[in-house]
Amino acid sequence: MTESTDLGAEDRKIVTLARSARARNSVPEGAAVRDETGRTYVAGTVQLESLKLSALQTAVAMAVASGATSLEAAAVVSEAQTPSDADRAAVRDLGGPDTPVLLAGPDGTLRVSVTAG
Repeated sequence: MTESTDLGAEDRKIVTLARSARARNSVPEGAAVRDETGRTYVAGTVQLESLKLSALQTAVAMAVASGATSLEAAAVVSEAQTPSDADRAAVRDLGGPDTPVLLAGPDGTLRVSVTAG
């Protein structure tokens, strides 16, 4: 495992934002993405009867809806051990296959860093 302190300041920031979204909204996951201009978009899991999105899918959708054309990085805070294929696909669609996807546990400790590949 890699400690979140091993990350650069901007990556630590999106992990912290994702963690706070999860805690603040009492949802299974929190996520944050950073676009090509450095803007961040933060979201939690959406679980409506008619709409279900992971936190990372929601954050990517928020970035797209706000005019982002690419992503620099994405972070999700979850109990999961690896980012889901659907989450990686959403990041890849906007950021490309080399975009880093950081997965941290609820305590903010980085579990894995992969590319959207």
